[in-house]
Amino acid sequence: MRVSLVVNPRSRRGRRFGVAVREQLARMGIEPVAESASGDTLDAIVVAGGDGTFARQISRAIALDVPIGIVPLGTFNDLARTLAIPLDLDAACALIASGKTRRIDVARVNGVYYATEASVGISSRITKLQKSADKRRFGFPAIALSALRAVRFARTFHAEVAYDGGCASLKTVQLTVANSQSFGGFITVDDAAIDDGWLDLYAVDGVGLWPAIRVLAAIFAHRGRSAHGVRTFRSTAFLVSTRRRHRITADGEPAGTTPARFEILPAALRVFAT
Repeated sequence: MRVSLVVNPRSRRGRRFGVAVREQLARMGIEPVAESASGDTLDAIVVAGGDGTFARQISRAIALDVPIGIVPLGTFNDLARTLAIPLDLDAACALIASGKTRRIDVARVNGVYYATEASVGISSRITKLQKSADKRRFGFPAIALSALRAVRFARTFHAEVAYDGGCASLKTVQLTVANSQSFGGFITVDDAAIDDGWLDLYAVDGVGLWPAIRVLAAIFAHRGRSAHGVRTFRSTAFLVSTRRRHRITADGEPAGTTPARFEILPAALRVFAT
């Protein structure tokens, strides 16, 4: 098997384990070739990194009609958790070597593909506040500090949302359009799946310590849909407009601004998974 190996050079774990991934793949009979290799010479793409690194390869994999393998080296590894891909480097490489694949849905906003979630509001501000050097050096604590700063300065905004058969006017601090049941590092929704053909929109109504505690408690209890202060919608597409432009992030990467159309592409991508 010949694969294009993509390692995130900005990732602390990517720089630390990138060579080890290449060597382990080679030991299993997988030949890593140049990252820019053409489709005629490739059997797959292998991403050694996190959700953002994976998302940047989705359009390429679809265009070349090849599957993507994941060696999870990110901070949260939401997609790996969703697909039950081992976090152990050797086990993840062995799964790729097995050749087992499955099809998953992907989503798209403003022409940007993503696998787990896209957001407007607090999480986009967290991404903006994060410094790459601090994230590489300190990992999750740096993200947590950015989150506390973002919540401190959070402001509600108005959003008009159109979806299959309906529309809603929302006043919110956070909109998330999720394709996966696992996202945000710790959120799991029991009645969603990455291959169910649906997108789920979550809108958090309030801001402040106690509303945040209530929402987090419901999320940890897997009651995110019924949490006080959270409104949820399910659709194959969402049109989101706001009174002023708001930044969008998709799997932690910049994805333009509102207004925007979020859409599902059912079974559009093959990934190595059981």
